[in-house]
Amino acid sequence: MTTVQVSEAGQEIDKLLALHPKGFDLSLDRITRLLEVLGNPQDRLPPVIHVAGTNGKGSVTAFSRAILEAAGLTVHVHTSPHLVNWHERYRIGKKGERGALVSDAVLADAIRRVGEANAGQKITVFEILTAVTFVLFAEHPADVVIIEVGLGGRFDATNVIKTPAVSVIMPISLDHQAYLGDRVELIAAEKAGIMKRGCPVVIGHQEEDTARDVLVSIAERLNCPLSVYGQDFMAHEEFGRLVYQDDFGLADLPLPRLPGRHQYANAAAAIRAVKAAGFDISDAVIDKGLVTVEWPGRLQRLTEGNLARLAPEGSEIWVDGGHNPGAGQVIAETMANLEERDPRPLFLIIGMINTKDPVGYFQAFKGLAEQVFTVPIRGSDAGIDAVALADDAASAGFEAGAMSTVAEALGAITAMFNDDPIGPRILIGGSLYLVGDVLADNGTPPR
Repeated sequence: MTTVQVSEAGQEIDKLLALHPKGFDLSLDRITRLLEVLGNPQDRLPPVIHVAGTNGKGSVTAFSRAILEAAGLTVHVHTSPHLVNWHERYRIGKKGERGALVSDAVLADAIRRVGEANAGQKITVFEILTAVTFVLFAEHPADVVIIEVGLGGRFDATNVIKTPAVSVIMPISLDHQAYLGDRVELIAAEKAGIMKRGCPVVIGHQEEDTARDVLVSIAERLNCPLSVYGQDFMAHEEFGRLVYQDDFGLADLPLPRLPGRHQYANAAAAIRAVKAAGFDISDAVIDKGLVTVEWPGRLQRLTEGNLARLAPEGSEIWVDGGHNPGAGQVIAETMANLEERDPRPLFLIIGMINTKDPVGYFQAFKGLAEQVFTVPIRGSDAGIDAVALADDAASAGFEAGAMSTVAEALGAITAMFNDDPIGPRILIGGSLYLVGDVLADNGTPPR
C-alpha cells in the first residue's frame, strides 16, 4: 500500500520483497523453522487473544484493545494489512497509557535481525513480518497480546501460538476462495484451525448456520470452553443504549463509537473474549472502552483533508475497506440507517482487486446508491481495471462511470452539486488498498 514517507523499516521491507514473495503460501513449516532459530519468541508472550474471521476481526481487535487499555493494562496489537505505513501492523503497549505504533528504528532493527536469522531460506515476506511480531512482543513487556490472523487460520503464519488465552472466530463468509475453499463450511474449518485443545473459544455472530455448526463442532471436539453469540452472550440496542448479556448478567452500556449496528455484535464478542481470556473487567471499564475505540479505514468519516476539500460543500464522506459481499451488506445497512436519519443522495467511489466478487459487493447497495464511480487501485497489479469494474457495477443495476483517480471522481460529483444546498453522502471503498491511498492522499494516515 502507499507509504507516505521513505522509512528505514520500509527500506528493509523493500529488500525482503526483492528476495522473497509478497503473497501467501499457506504452511507452518517455514515460520516454525525461523522461529526456532530466533529462540521461539512466540512461547514467551503474555496471554494471547487470537482473532480470525472473514469480517469483523479488525473491529473485535480494536474493541478488545480499547477495553483492556481502559482497564489500565499494557496491550500489544498485531493487525494486517496496513493502510498507509507498515508500522501500523505493530502497536506496542505502554504502561499506564494507550499503545503506540512501533517506532521506525525499533521496527527496522527487528526486521534486520529476523532477516539475518532466516539466512536466505525460502519464505514469504508475510512470514518474516509475522516473526517480527513475535520478536517485538516478546522483547517489550505487556499484560496481554492481541494477534489478528492474516489469512484463514489453520496454516496462517500467526497460528504458532500453542495455548491462546482465547481464540475468537468472527463472522465467516466467502472470501479468498482460491486459498480457503468455495463453501462457507470449508472456510469455517480453516478459520477454526486457530482453536487449541482445552483453550477458550468465542464464536461471534454468524449469518450462516453451516459456519456456526462447523465451528461449534470443532470446538466441542477439542474440549474448548465455548461461548457462542446468540446463545451464551448477545447484545442489542435499547433506548439508545447497548444492552449486553452473558452468564454474568446484564450490562447497560453506551452505544459503540464505531458506527453501524453490526458493531453491536462485534463489541459483544470483544467483551466476551476479554472475559474468557481471564481478565476481570467492570462495566465502567467496558463503558470507557466502547466510547474511546478507534479503527481507521472502517466506516471512518473524513471531515477534513486534501481530498475532503474536493467534495461538494456540506458533503458527508465515509471510507471503508470492506471488500466482499458480506462486508458490502453491513456497510450498505449503515448507509441505509444514515439515510433514514438524514436523507442525502449516496454516491459510491469504488476500487477493487481481482480476487473479490464485485457484482456481489455492488448488489448490497441496490436501491440505495444513486451512482457509482470506479477507480483503479494505484500501484497494484491485482487491481480491476476501472472500466471493467464499471461494467460490473452496471451488471448490478447501477449507472456507473470509470474515473482515473478518486480526486477526479470527487470533482465529477462536485460538478453535479454546484447549486445544491445539501451535500451528498459519499462512500469511498471496496479495497483496503484504496482506502490506504485515500488516507495518505488526504493527509490523514492512521496514527
